[in-house]
Amino acid sequence: MLLIYGLALCACGGKNEESLVIPPVTSPLSSEYIGFAVINVSFTHVRAQPEEGSVSLGYLRRGSLVRVIERRIITGAEGPRSWVLTEGPPQGWLREDVMDVYNSESQARTASESVTR
Repeated sequence: MLLIYGLALCACGGKNEESLVIPPVTSPLSSEYIGFAVINVSFTHVRAQPEEGSVSLGYLRRGSLVRVIERRIITGAEGPRSWVLTEGPPQGWLREDVMDVYNSESQARTASESVTR
């Protein structure tokens, strides 16, 4: 028993070495886009700013495919809500809950085609 305590003390008594973590030069989250999305509601307004009362720049219908280039969480009267900036036309902001986001354009295209049939 004394031998076990001795080994445990030796194991714990070593130097505590810290390893330096160096992030990669290019962030793994950086990209020219986040993903591709397909609108899943009848229609939705594309907004100038990420807020409900913002000017409408146009609208998109169910099945529309868009490239998502930025995502923000905005806290409003309804609580936190996720908004995404999409390439146009029209380029603008949409609530993330009106779309399904996919990693690749081919996945989104397949989803869009199945929605619009």
